[in-house]
Amino acid sequence: MKMQRFAKVRFVALLGSVWIAGLAFPGMAFSAEGDASPTITVQIYNYSLASPRVLAGAEREAGRILRMAGLRAVWLECPVGPSTPGPLGHCEKVPEATDLRLRVLGAPLTNKFQDTVFGFAVHPVLASVYYEYAARRAKSDDAYFEAPIILGCAIAHELGHLLLGTNSHSDAGIMQPRWESNQFRQLMIGNLVFTTEQSKLMQEQARTRMGLQMGNSDPGFISRADK
Repeated sequence: MKMQRFAKVRFVALLGSVWIAGLAFPGMAFSAEGDASPTITVQIYNYSLASPRVLAGAEREAGRILRMAGLRAVWLECPVGPSTPGPLGHCEKVPEATDLRLRVLGAPLTNKFQDTVFGFAVHPVLASVYYEYAARRAKSDDAYFEAPIILGCAIAHELGHLLLGTNSHSDAGIMQPRWESNQFRQLMIGNLVFTTEQSKLMQEQARTRMGLQMGNSDPGFISRADK
């Protein structure tokens, strides 16, 4: 794959970011099918121009990264806008203990950070990512297929902040605050993931939230469980 120039990428710690679908790494530690991996539910609100195909690819990539960290993600696609018919079900409820909310936005209203910030998170339940920045990054490499990969990594990074805390950047792995050419190379071969310690902490946090979870989700939403 031809790798062209890479802009230095910063994530805002406030708050706050893939590989080709189907590529597998036998040497990596995945959660065993049927195990008791803690589950998080991610309510997705797409306010951007990201197509369903791009969004589905981003969910797969983020889910893969979370699965490698020992977590199972359930993606709930929530309707946006006042004209959406039918019951909103789970999406209209006050978030429960294991619920995380993700907004896919176009781009910031201001260009203060230009395209060096792919998202931000407000601990403990709200994460946001910028689709246009992921698309622009992919376009700069003349590789549009990278957009869902980059977006998926941004999602995993920001969800990581929700489970690890806002001051959770690290010197290695997907939680690095600064991404340059080396990090993008790792990203494109699927090696930019959570560290072992981060994975353990995220599992503990997810189990704690599961212990507080009350009741079951209602029908009336589009759901994709990461398997």
